[in-house]
Amino acid sequence: MDFGKSLPVTRSAPPQEVAAGEEVHWEGLEETDEFRQLVKARWRFVAPATVFFLVYYFALPLSNGLFPNVMRTELIGHINLAYVFALSQFVMAWVLAFFYIRQAGRVFDPLAEKVRRRASRGN
Repeated sequence: MDFGKSLPVTRSAPPQEVAAGEEVHWEGLEETDEFRQLVKARWRFVAPATVFFLVYYFALPLSNGLFPNVMRTELIGHINLAYVFALSQFVMAWVLAFFYIRQAGRVFDPLAEKVRRRASRGN
């Protein structure tokens, strides 16, 4: 394979959920109540989740720097608290992803569907 040559970029059109020949009106959609509800609902979840993630993520290096003796505490054999905390960050990321997917299915997707329907109506 010759990495010096650039490959052609192809872009596929987004899937259309409206009937053929039907026009979708995206202009001004951000001014609608449905769109504002969607953005507000997403921010109500994403902002606290991001803050939690960052605090949890930076707690490990801060704890290692500020409380090295505590983080060296052996829990199981030679596995210390720092290792357990580091591994828990993988679990925490999956748990956050699970909660986001659940929230998306229950709240974000129905709101997004309202926005799509409004766009197809052109109101």
